[in-house]
Amino acid sequence: MSKFSIAGLQLALNNQDNLKLIEKEINSAIKRFPWIDMLVLGELSAYGVDHQYAQAQGAEFEQLFCALAKANKVWIIPGSYLERRDGKIFNTAPVINPEGEIIARYRKIFPFYPYEKGVSCGEDFVVFEIPNIGKVGLMICYDQWFPEVARSLAWMGAEVIICPTLTNTIDRPAELILAKANAIVNQCYFININPVGELGYGQSIILGPQGETIYQANVGREIIPVEIDFEQVRSVRERGLHGLGQTLKSFRDQPIRYPVYADPSDPGELANLGELQIPSS
Repeated sequence: MSKFSIAGLQLALNNQDNLKLIEKEINSAIKRFPWIDMLVLGELSAYGVDHQYAQAQGAEFEQLFCALAKANKVWIIPGSYLERRDGKIFNTAPVINPEGEIIARYRKIFPFYPYEKGVSCGEDFVVFEIPNIGKVGLMICYDQWFPEVARSLAWMGAEVIICPTLTNTIDRPAELILAKANAIVNQCYFININPVGELGYGQSIILGPQGETIYQANVGREIIPVEIDFEQVRSVRERGLHGLGQTLKSFRDQPIRYPVYADPSDPGELANLGELQIPSS
């Protein structure tokens, strides 16, 4: 079996406690589409960006979504939340299986600096396996701007990349281009879910392994259920984009050592770019 159903929940949310609304929306989506295997929400959907809602793992946020996953027998990637851990705050996305168990937590590697203040960088890439189906990688929002993140997930075997996002700025059109590029160059499904309302500008997008747009949402509330086929990823990676470029094989077989990665302590000409800070007038 290689087919799997994922529903993106592009919800109208506020920068406050949205848990009750999200719980209602999840139960409604499952009732309407009982064949859904996984639910995905946007970044920081539950509480928004306010650090007052930061909490330790295993607290209210994770407890609710674990209970919902178990009750509905679905996978849930509930966007992300601000996690307090070891005296720091991380932007963290848990992966919850249909038994209500957290099988992985991904901490955003590239917080949106200099705007996402007070959030520390994660260090670990996350790819998890859906038994007898395939492998799924996870990133969060600004991570998609760095091709190294998506390529690392593909290198680890990800056939689907899920990217919860919170974008309420005018660079959303650029993100849609990046989403398509990440799908094409890594020959995978790319699922990017963005909230609407006070938190985001919507336009969630789901792309196939040849860069094809399976669905792009508008700017209002939408429930987006799609069926994906992991075998299509394997076919495209084996045969190439439209039977042409087999990019992952070429990347694998190219023996060059990229100078940009040779010495992590050497920023090269990037050292001349100046400090990472909010532009002044």
